[in-house]
Amino acid sequence: MKKSLLGVLIFSILGMYGCGQKDEPKKEEKPLEKPVEKEAPKKIAKLSLVFQPTELVTQEIQRVSERIKEKTNGSVEIQVFPGGQLPVYKDNLEQVVNGADWIAVEDPSYLGDYVPDFTAIVGPMLYKSFDEYNKMTETDLVKNLVTKASDKGIKVMSLNYLFGFRNMITNKEIVTPEDLKGMKIRVPGSQLWIQTLGAMTASPTPMAFPETYGAIQQKVVDGLEGSIASMYGTKIYEVAKQMSNTKHFLGTAGVYISPAFWNKLNDNEKDIVEKEFLQGAINNNEQLAKEEQMMITKLTEAGVKFNDVNSESFSKLTEKVFTEDTKLTPGIYGQIVEELKKIRENNN
Repeated sequence: MKKSLLGVLIFSILGMYGCGQKDEPKKEEKPLEKPVEKEAPKKIAKLSLVFQPTELVTQEIQRVSERIKEKTNGSVEIQVFPGGQLPVYKDNLEQVVNGADWIAVEDPSYLGDYVPDFTAIVGPMLYKSFDEYNKMTETDLVKNLVTKASDKGIKVMSLNYLFGFRNMITNKEIVTPEDLKGMKIRVPGSQLWIQTLGAMTASPTPMAFPETYGAIQQKVVDGLEGSIASMYGTKIYEVAKQMSNTKHFLGTAGVYISPAFWNKLNDNEKDIVEKEFLQGAINNNEQLAKEEQMMITKLTEAGVKFNDVNSESFSKLTEKVFTEDTKLTPGIYGQIVEELKKIRENNN
């Protein structure tokens, strides 16, 4: 009897213990964490140009860089350095050719150091309108030169950022070559400029643009050659009050990208960069056409006098720029004239 009661008691105690025991909760399996994706490194290029921050070309290039950054979600950043803060002219193109992450904005004549016939395309006394030049850049003649530039390590993105016809900016009225004879005229360090101004009877004086204002004040030079937009945007009219409309050059700037930088971009980024620089040229030129008359009015109010010149007498002198340059393809001047003839016929 005692044994039976003891067995019941033990059984009851074990049962009570078992009922109070709770099953341990199963541990939830944590989902596998996704590996953290590393943010793709930014592709950054420096863009150098001689134009001042107030000038139209600089302002449009700045807008282009902003649109590129926005449309690539920040993966491509173009840092704009205007006013000659970084190397310009020949040194600018050298950065591109040497494979730096670099974009140069320069007159196409500087491409002539690598593909000489570019010098002829922007030679003196060729164009009568912006449209003529823009259509020239679409010809097979120029497209072939662009291909040659690529072979030399320069990707030509655009040749079409215009800033107006270049004229003589002095304190003396100039009508004929005799009026210009011996005058010290500031020019960029381009052989084309030096040859052309020399042919026009001036004494060409290569000089960095930021130094020009003070050089005119101190009579180190007698003036410079430049566009209405440059005269207005840089306030050079404060020290030079005459603009003689020689129209010896059409002021043009191209955009040249280092292939080393270009090849870092994916296809979508390349498409955006190319489209934005091309659209920027269109925007710039449309704005230029609208603003030129306004600038003439403002300059006149500031005391600037505009005068026409004997263009034919200057044209005869500058023809030798094409024929005496032994680096140019023989007959290139005739080819350009023939293309211009077709363009003018189609316009009529």
